[in-house]
Amino acid sequence: MAIDQPDHEIWFLTGSQALYGDETLAQVAEQSRNICGLLGDQPQMPVRLVWKPVLTDSAAIRRVCLDANADDRCIGLIAWMHTFSPAKMWISGLDALRKPLLHLHTQANRQLPWATIDMDFMNLNQAAHGDREFGFVQTRLGVPRKTVAGHVSSPEVVHRVAAWARAATGRAELAGLRLARFGDNMRDVAVTEGDKVEAQLRFGVSVNTYGVNDLVAAVDSADEDTVTTLVKEYLELYRLVPELRPGGERHASLRYAARIEAGLRAFLTEGGFHAFTTNFEDLGGLRQLPGLAVQRLMADGYGFGGEGDWKTSVLLRTFKAMGQGLPGGASFMEDYTYDLTPGQELVLGAHMLEVCPSIASATPSCEIHPLSIGGREDPVRLVFDASPGPAVVVGLADMGDRFRLVANRIDVVAPPEPLPRLPVARAVWRPHPDLRTSTEAWLTAGAPHHTVLTTALGEEEIEDLAEMLGTELAVIDGDTTIRRFTRELRWNQAYHRLAQSL
Repeated sequence: MAIDQPDHEIWFLTGSQALYGDETLAQVAEQSRNICGLLGDQPQMPVRLVWKPVLTDSAAIRRVCLDANADDRCIGLIAWMHTFSPAKMWISGLDALRKPLLHLHTQANRQLPWATIDMDFMNLNQAAHGDREFGFVQTRLGVPRKTVAGHVSSPEVVHRVAAWARAATGRAELAGLRLARFGDNMRDVAVTEGDKVEAQLRFGVSVNTYGVNDLVAAVDSADEDTVTTLVKEYLELYRLVPELRPGGERHASLRYAARIEAGLRAFLTEGGFHAFTTNFEDLGGLRQLPGLAVQRLMADGYGFGGEGDWKTSVLLRTFKAMGQGLPGGASFMEDYTYDLTPGQELVLGAHMLEVCPSIASATPSCEIHPLSIGGREDPVRLVFDASPGPAVVVGLADMGDRFRLVANRIDVVAPPEPLPRLPVARAVWRPHPDLRTSTEAWLTAGAPHHTVLTTALGEEEIEDLAEMLGTELAVIDGDTTIRRFTRELRWNQAYHRLAQSL
């Protein structure tokens, strides 16, 4: 797998104050360790939680925030005020903090022991008091954060904290992401353009272009043993059509597709790239448009965007990192055409070749067919239908003065009829709230035609990520109306322009 996050951790901070005395603070420490352990042991939690000693003064608070900034393993902080922690102590630390923050509003006990409650119990268990003080100072300072209230034994609390942790994983992935573009954008296309300097400033991703023939050199130098090993893997994993099998009349095309994969993997690995783009208008000495290789690299966690679309490639890699370990997958996608049958409207999504098999409903078929664009040999590709179920499609657009994410809740469905003459992987879906509202809202937002379709993540993880990145997010779901959505976009525009000027 291209995704490797063994060292990621989230620090668990507990606020209190020295006046409670050593005995009470020892109880605070014990109970906070228990809360951290209970939360961290949940199978939904994607990142290791690390408990930190109870914080009782401003110097220690500032120090732990600075340490978090400097530690690449730390991708976020969870803060809980077990007792009353005077929040002026937190000002310098919160002001310096550059990592995502979650304010956990919980308490050690789920139920109150009504018959035995005394003032000692009240002084020890007053998160209802302390977290309000902490919430005030965060709002006063304008600290971006997520607030989650409830006991950590609640499945809903665990789900919401885990969603935030996955978003923090995505933010950390972006901060060090390197992307290789083989060639430039498809000529005259507007939405795949974007400000790469602003992307590095805002997200951390480094986007650079490499000559296609640099890739060709890597493909041509791939050794025959590696190619043979990949072909054997294809035979084991996919349903190969007869002409591609050993001895078949098109087997040489399969070996060349494997050569592309071997060369592309080597180039990306050597350069430390976890995302890339290609462009069918700029193939250099490649004999096939990369299809099978791109699909398999996406399945292994790499980001990809067709026609030079680096923004979608960045988004796909981020979602791959966020969704690791969850059922489902994520893929490069494009809205291609509609079924406008009244009351049964559907979207048919696909691309020329490059849809990720992580969303496949069954074992993909490995096939070879002509491609009417690109001017090269017939490319090998995997063909399949996407698994039915809830999903989200997300697009990232450069609006000139900011980036805008647009997300649409959808339900992937089985094709109403077989598609025997469509030789590409595809997904069919019903958008929320309906196709008319969804498409009108998408067009009004200026969202792109390339998207990421994720069946692993939901709206909450995406909302948390947008908040961490300070990036506009417009959501199209079952409650969307065009009037409200248009109004929201106008307010968003005013807010983000004001926020940037401060």
